[in-house]
Amino acid sequence: MADMKKEVDETLEELTDYVKKQRWWNRLVGKNSRPVAEKYSVLTQIAIGGATGWCAGFLFQKVGKLAASAVGGGFLLLQIANHTGYITVDWRKVERDVDKAKKQLKLKVEKPPKAITTKSEEVQIFVKNNIILMGGFAGGFLIGLAS
Repeated sequence: MADMKKEVDETLEELTDYVKKQRWWNRLVGKNSRPVAEKYSVLTQIAIGGATGWCAGFLFQKVGKLAASAVGGGFLLLQIANHTGYITVDWRKVERDVDKAKKQLKLKVEKPPKAITTKSEEVQIFVKNNIILMGGFAGGFLIGLAS
């Protein structure tokens, strides 16, 4: 009985020393030896995805507002210049150029390049392997857009 108690105490002491040597975040979220795509725990994946998503959403919101203001302001200035007579537009030439661009795009859209299909497959595989991370990113992105 005394030997068993001594063995339990030694095991507990070893376990306590092991836990003390671990970093605090490893104690909180755990560490496992699953494949690289699932290397981190669910909590870690959601936290990393949420934080990066929030940053991306916040930056997207700020840059989007700036870009929209710049494009809208440019259109406004062009309209003012057109109405005051500083600019005259040859609408027939614009229409011809647009038709020409449409024809060129139709020819290029018939078959997407192999590089595009390969990249889309890679993205699909990445999303499937990291669905928890992507969920955290999507949620964080939406929160970042709202803040």
